[in-house]
Amino acid sequence: MQTRRQALMFTGALGTLAASGRAFAQAKYPDRPVKVIVGLPAGGSADMIAREVSQKLGAALGQPFVVDNRAGASGQIGMPAVARAAPDGYTLTVSPASFLTTNKSVFKTLPYDPEADFAPISRLVNQPMVLIVKDKAKYPTVAAFLAAARAEPGKLTYASSGDGSPQHLGALMFETRTGAKMLHVPYKGGAPAINDTLAGSVDGMFAVMPEALPHVQAGKLFALGVLSPQRSPVLPNVPTMAESGIPDLNLSAWVGILAPVRTPKPLIDQLNAAVRAALDADLKAKLATNGIEVAPSSPEELQRIIAADIKLHAQLVKAAGLVPQ
Repeated sequence: MQTRRQALMFTGALGTLAASGRAFAQAKYPDRPVKVIVGLPAGGSADMIAREVSQKLGAALGQPFVVDNRAGASGQIGMPAVARAAPDGYTLTVSPASFLTTNKSVFKTLPYDPEADFAPISRLVNQPMVLIVKDKAKYPTVAAFLAAARAEPGKLTYASSGDGSPQHLGALMFETRTGAKMLHVPYKGGAPAINDTLAGSVDGMFAVMPEALPHVQAGKLFALGVLSPQRSPVLPNVPTMAESGIPDLNLSAWVGILAPVRTPKPLIDQLNAAVRAALDADLKAKLATNGIEVAPSSPEELQRIIAADIKLHAQLVKAAGLVPQ
């Protein structure tokens, strides 16, 4: 009798699970606004990408995808908010690579685990990087910039959007490849870093292309070299770092979209499909004018990219002699 009762209970449990699975599969998602947290201030390239993609997702899925900027501490304000959120698809993050990779090497502790606390949805874009300056007379070329850095080690200043950011990593790579030493001036995002570069408060910046491009095109900042194997289509007259005498100095700053860990796989798959559709020909062409390459991925591929970049960036940070804070 006991065995029969247990069997009936087990069968009932299976029925409940199946019913709940069918209910989940049949439930409409989203049925309310979705929050998209960006751990950077408005105006930077990651914010711009988040807004473009969110607008497309909202139109396709029938509910607003609302960008929520939570800037500061190199992502250590915004990213934990996502990690602690309910894994129901209603809190996402659009994150630069650095918050998920370099941060693990430049900080002793983090209030989130880049690999364990998030469910990747898709990479969104790759962003080329470019060395920019305000004073072209003083720094007309990469060689002149490098000579100034070597002449007075630790005096030449460069801006970044924070410790461990792509701009910071680009400068560390520059130092490692050349033996130069510069002074890092971190900000709370790409926009304020660019603004102080425009003001001449710092000597230069290893900027992501979309943040630098409008000011370069307006003649307010000057591009010395791109950190990529080929010249950029939007800055065809600007040499690569290899052409400027510094080989193997290539860096692209990707941006991805993620959910809290344990978000159901059907939701992740639905969002991945929606993101791929959002990165259509129109948005691809629009982003290309800013030097941005559309680069969607599977969730699994983004997970592999994060793991590989954590190892690579750890090696670069160690080679640069940077002590974790």
